[in-house]
Amino acid sequence: MIRPLHPVEIFLQPGDHYFADRDTRIRTVLGSCVSMTFWHPQLLVGGMCHYMLPERGSERREGDWPAPDGRYADEAIGLLLEKMDVVGARHKEYHVKLFGGGNMFPETNKNMNMMSQIGTRNVQAARQLIEQHGFTCVAEHLGGIGHRNVIFEVWSGEVWLRHCDMLSIAEEAIDRSLR
Repeated sequence: MIRPLHPVEIFLQPGDHYFADRDTRIRTVLGSCVSMTFWHPQLLVGGMCHYMLPERGSERREGDWPAPDGRYADEAIGLLLEKMDVVGARHKEYHVKLFGGGNMFPETNKNMNMMSQIGTRNVQAARQLIEQHGFTCVAEHLGGIGHRNVIFEVWSGEVWLRHCDMLSIAEEAIDRSLR
């Protein structure tokens, strides 16, 4: 794949999504959030979402449907599906990769409250949505402790990842201080 001379650089904040052509690089930083990349190898188009929660909570009431919000897994995927439908390729033709769902507060796991489980719940939502929509996941880097930097190059479909395991860094800092 030929790298564009001046790629368009997009940075996703939590709740954002973006769908683009081959001249684009999409980046984000994840903790317990999850990003999903979608890439069409023949058309060289793709997108990424960065969602925070598996689903909308009690905000949704009978008969009162707010606009789709990319902060929630199912709604983020719905927003990207709309963009994919405009291209006209079948959803099954996209390669999907999953990232994130890290535990940002490992010390709270002892209590197993909702916040310590949010990464796990986000990962479960991603896998369920992949199955529900008939996508094939070709790669993933999920769970664990710490945060991730993710870079998706739409022209090649490659995703670059840097994972910072906070527990290892903390142990290393403690070991240094003991010397």
